[in-house]
Amino acid sequence: MTRQELFTWIRQQYGTEPEYPWHDWNAVLRHNDNNKWYGVVLEVSADKLGLPEAGIIDVLNVKSDPLLIGSLRGQDGYFPAYHMNKEKWLSIQLGKPELDDAIKDLLSLSHELTAPKKRNPKSSAKNPGDSANGKEKEIDEG
Repeated sequence: MTRQELFTWIRQQYGTEPEYPWHDWNAVLRHNDNNKWYGVVLEVSADKLGLPEAGIIDVLNVKSDPLLIGSLRGQDGYFPAYHMNKEKWLSIQLGKPELDDAIKDLLSLSHELTAPKKRNPKSSAKNPGDSANGKEKEIDEG
């Protein structure tokens, strides 16, 4: 998946457009409602990722589950997150067709992990089942 194919997919999937906050080719993918990043597309020198080839490659940074990150980082095309928290983010090389489905799955997970939190309606009592913050006592009228 190229960066353009990725941008087309996120437009269809999430209705978001890439943003270019650094006024270069690096792009941020963010939620429309809470402005949190769910992905970052970066141009990175291959040698900075430990790759033997020279040149610039595109990577996608996604937020993920730390256990999943640990298992993926040993595989071809996955790297510790470039310029992000390496425990919670992962870099994936773009332009490798064999990773296309994984990119979509990991981007969906990242989108979910960075989505606004669902809030539970608060009850008026501090502890459900307690009345006015004091336990109701039975009175023995016997």
